[in-house]
Amino acid sequence: MSRTWQLQEAKNKFSEVVEEAIKHGPQVVTKRGVETVIVISYEEYQKLILSQHKLSEFFRTSPLGDVEEELDLSRDPRSARGNIEL
Repeated sequence: MSRTWQLQEAKNKFSEVVEEAIKHGPQVVTKRGVETVIVISYEEYQKLILSQHKLSEFFRTSPLGDVEEELDLSRDPRSARGNIEL
């Protein structure tokens, strides 16, 4: 169960915050009433890191990856700004 801690309380009870993160999941810390950081266990962090994929892999596995049409990546030679007088 995630819990919300005020910054001062989290500083005073840091060991408890860490234990709660290990046993019960992410712990939210607020600063001046605004959710600011989350304390998570190293195991949870590893899961997050390992679940990330490279952007190139995303495009490679995209449903649009097999589109037969070529993308036109050439640049329009016309000026984007037109004539600007200063």
